[in-house]
Amino acid sequence: MASINGSAVRKVVVACDAGMGSSVMLASQLRRQLGGAVTVEHTPVASIPADADVIVVHKGLADRARAGAPDKVIVPVQVFIGDPAVTTLVNAVKNGTDLHG
Repeated sequence: MASINGSAVRKVVVACDAGMGSSVMLASQLRRQLGGAVTVEHTPVASIPADADVIVVHKGLADRARAGAPDKVIVPVQVFIGDPAVTTLVNAVKNGTDLHG
């Protein structure tokens, strides 16, 4: 299991495969919540960029994300909007606490 201190997070990727739009909304929400200090991108789960620090992905795609980015922190969520794991990520970045995944 990878870990990172929130103060070291520079890029968060919201990865999806369903095309439902909720992951795009989450990426937009994270951009607002994290401000300019952290880059937030939305990508397909099969195309996670190598420079990502944290990947937020639906729990059903977490194994695919881990396979494509084994050394990165994976934050699996049940729902893209309002999931407590997203709150944990935001708090870790804002407060400089450790994030595991």
